[in-house]
Amino acid sequence: MRADRLLSILLLLQVHRRVTARGLAKRLEVSERTILRDMDALSGVGVPVVAERGAGGGWSLLEGYRTTLTGLSAAEIRSLFLARPPRLMADLGLGPQADAALIKLQASLPAGSRQHADFARQRILVDSRGWRDPAESVACLPVLLDALWRERLVRFIYNRVMGEPGERIAHPLGLVAKGSTWYLVARAEPLQDDPHTYRVSRIRDAAILDRPTQHLGGFDLAAYWDRSAAEFREKLPRYYATFLASRGVMQWVRYRGWRLEEEAVAADGQSVRVRLRFDVEEEAVQFALSFGGQIEAIEPPALRAKIVAGANATLARHA
Repeated sequence: MRADRLLSILLLLQVHRRVTARGLAKRLEVSERTILRDMDALSGVGVPVVAERGAGGGWSLLEGYRTTLTGLSAAEIRSLFLARPPRLMADLGLGPQADAALIKLQASLPAGSRQHADFARQRILVDSRGWRDPAESVACLPVLLDALWRERLVRFIYNRVMGEPGERIAHPLGLVAKGSTWYLVARAEPLQDDPHTYRVSRIRDAAILDRPTQHLGGFDLAAYWDRSAAEFREKLPRYYATFLASRGVMQWVRYRGWRLEEEAVAADGQSVRVRLRFDVEEEAVQFALSFGGQIEAIEPPALRAKIVAGANATLARHA
């Protein structure tokens, strides 16, 4: 992981004072080009890294510069110790390591600052799982993470939702956890400019290849994911329908709260006018039929006709 590598470079420079790019690359098992990009990243966030050319040269930190945690504010300390979702860390195979890292980090804090760390760790918990967690398989996740760290291509079988499974060879760019669902962002081989998103639970038989990845210049995982997620939401099918519902069933209508767009007392004062969002018309038909005579479709008119047809078919079947 790049953040871990950047911290390792910083600590190595602090301990050894001067290290060549080749030495860092060998120590961290990456290319010298990757080290040069990492130095640019460190410089960009204000770390005073200095390059010296010639015999005996290399990379070093500006004289007198040392990393320290004593300058962290209370809010910064709390943000570091906010409990990471244990499920996600376990998925990555880093549960014990994450706990050990927090212990070491807390031990390095001044005594007066540890109470802020304790407060965040003990009082705030992030649970990424839903109430009906599907418990998707992430057996391949450690392999994918290892491929990212080592900057190597990965080969796997991908089970598409519609269609036969197929083999993929990809250049990993990042891993994203959406709730408790993991996704791999990668460039497909033969090399393509546009990244693809793969659901990790549909990946099997993942294996790391002895071939270095080719980076996408300037790739920003967070920006890519925000853009990709927005485009995905825009493409989702939408079908809107309006109903009159009796008050007695409103608790069950509200149970589908993520579909409920509008709610208001109807003109008769006895029922509730609701507007809901569905993916397709058939879903709205099934919704209306599930409530029998407790709900009436108002619009669109074509929906009413299909509900009547569905009700007649149900009556005929059960007569």
